[in-house]
Amino acid sequence: MLNLDFHPSGRHFLQIPGPSPVPDRILRAMSLPTIDHRGPEFGALGRELLGKVKKVFKTENPVIIYPASGTGAWEAALINTLSPGDEVLMFETGHFASLWHRMATRLGLAPEFIGLPGYEGWRHGVQADMIEARLREDGDHRLKAVCVVHNETSTGVTSDIAAVRRAIDAAGHPALLLVDTISGLASADYRHDEWGVDVTISGSQKGLMLPPGISFNAISDKAIEASRHNRMPKSFWAWDEILEANQNGYWPYTPSTNLLYGLKESLDMLLDEGLDHVLARHQRWAAGVRTAVEAWGLEIQCQDPAVYSPVLTGVVMPEGTDADEVRKIIYERFDLSLGTGLGKAKGKMFRIGHLGDCNDLTLIATLGGCEAGMKLAGVPLKGSGVTAALDYFAGQPLEAAH
Repeated sequence: MLNLDFHPSGRHFLQIPGPSPVPDRILRAMSLPTIDHRGPEFGALGRELLGKVKKVFKTENPVIIYPASGTGAWEAALINTLSPGDEVLMFETGHFASLWHRMATRLGLAPEFIGLPGYEGWRHGVQADMIEARLREDGDHRLKAVCVVHNETSTGVTSDIAAVRRAIDAAGHPALLLVDTISGLASADYRHDEWGVDVTISGSQKGLMLPPGISFNAISDKAIEASRHNRMPKSFWAWDEILEANQNGYWPYTPSTNLLYGLKESLDMLLDEGLDHVLARHQRWAAGVRTAVEAWGLEIQCQDPAVYSPVLTGVVMPEGTDADEVRKIIYERFDLSLGTGLGKAKGKMFRIGHLGDCNDLTLIATLGGCEAGMKLAGVPLKGSGVTAALDYFAGQPLEAAH
């Protein structure tokens, strides 16, 4: 049972890289009375949402909205485009790329997992040249899709998706491009149409600032055509019935009505601010947090500055220090939740989320909790990350949105 007395005063700092804090404005929208999901008022809401959400994905094509987590949208992308036994090329960049690979195996596909070796592979982004080389070897075009993660939530690496598209094109290969941007959407630059993505997967609980429970497939014409001929069993996830119902703003089953109220509010907030401004403030927050980590004298999980994530920063603990013990001290003493290390990074690092409903002072407080907690844990620090971040934010003001 949830202990509502656990946080006795003040606010809890939820600085994991998703679910992200939900703005009061969205919570209020979600509290409105539920309406008839077959009535005219809901149809108008559905049509508005389906139009506006395209702008966040930067696509002119349909975006499917599911009442499900991002894991559901992973499955939907695979089973709408592929057939049993199809060979798929997937790139290992971290824990979530690994989970997607495991799902593909369980669905009866034949995924091939490539990547840089060992733990170091979890400190870099997708290597487009490795994908191109593998596709050039596939003269019979047995590989039907390339699956990559855009923003790897477990490591703080944002891969270059445009480079992956160029690699596929350079190899002259017809494989579909499927991309997971569950934690990247609305926080990191993403362009479904321009980058030639066939299926983009995302979720509600990251940059969209909603609770978990909504996920998305943005789909290209090529992906839609593939879905008409693939042989994977599907019903709930099937695009055809959803696309038909969506023409009038409805769904073929009961949608998550009140979460859709929240989605409308989220889209209004993002589009009113302007996506360019939203992305710029996330980049600025990330740079401020990295400045703090460098001042502490600690390593950043991502080893390639070209693909530093604007969504989260992985902080590597010194050899012999259990990152989860440090996180426990920070949580218990300062009511601050940080992301744990996952998979190969378990116990090696913790993750600071800087996405969604944040501001400079939110992050200064977060860094203060981290710094104090690490000192209590006996982690040797070179200097004050809080002071360094304060100086960075003061010296790098972000112009207000218009």
